Amino acid sequence: MYRIKTLNKISSAGLAHLDQTRFQVGNDVENEDGILVRSAAMHEYEFPQALRAIARAGAGTNNIPIDRCSENGIVVFNTPGANANAVKELVIAAMLIASRDIMGGAKWVQEQANTEGVDVAAAVEKGKSAFVGPEIYKKTLGVIGLGKIGSRVAQLAQAFGMTVKAYDPYVDGAVMAEKGVEKVDSVLELCSQADYLTVHTPLTAKTKGIVGAKELAAMKDGSIVVNCARGGVVDEAAARDALASGKLAGLSMDVLANELAGTGLG
Repeated sequence: MYRIKTLNKISSAGLAHLDQTRFQVGNDVENEDGILVRSAAMHEYEFPQALRAIARAGAGTNNIPIDRCSENGIVVFNTPGANANAVKELVIAAMLIASRDIMGGAKWVQEQANTEGVDVAAAVEKGKSAFVGPEIYKKTLGVIGLGKIGSRVAQLAQAFGMTVKAYDPYVDGAVMAEKGVEKVDSVLELCSQADYLTVHTPLTAKTKGIVGAKELAAMKDGSIVVNCARGGVVDEAAARDALASGKLAGLSMDVLANELAGTGLG
């Protein structure tokens, strides 16, 4: 029987493919033959002698010590595109939530409901205009990285009536044009043209802080930045400063730089 250790919560739908008569699976498995991991940092992980393969349930492998795995004959593979649709929907949701201040509106309504003597329906009717926010229709979305996820985000954004521009040095301009996307030659130029910016790159030494203080300063006043890729590709401190100053109207991140711990990129 093969021993498979899970370092993160893995979807039961995926684990169902591992025949229980052939595989012992769990987070307490010892001397494992294989590892299933999502974002857990493995750079300080002590490899057992039996370990032969590490599967990353996602696209990036920055949390896995590839060089050390190679030295030990451990195969590492990822699953690019497996969660592309889910991330695409999350990005669009993040843009809409930030544009319309949906979270702020929900909090405000709850405050009215918890205030004695307040007619909530009347209060909402009177105060809801404060949470209208801009439409994304006819706005420009800047996409950094037009891979499996970035391409899907671009496609859905176009369905919302957005103009999409992208920076990706590995994708030819003609290929982008076929997708209805305008190729931009630098991140700085893209930032200066975008009303909304979303990043879809792996985390490497080259992409760490690819959106930093200089890029954020180049953005339009009141623009919105979304990072659903990797913690660290957007300089968090610079982005939060831009939000506090009013340069950004919204900042939505479902990944944080503490993902960098132990990777050598933090």
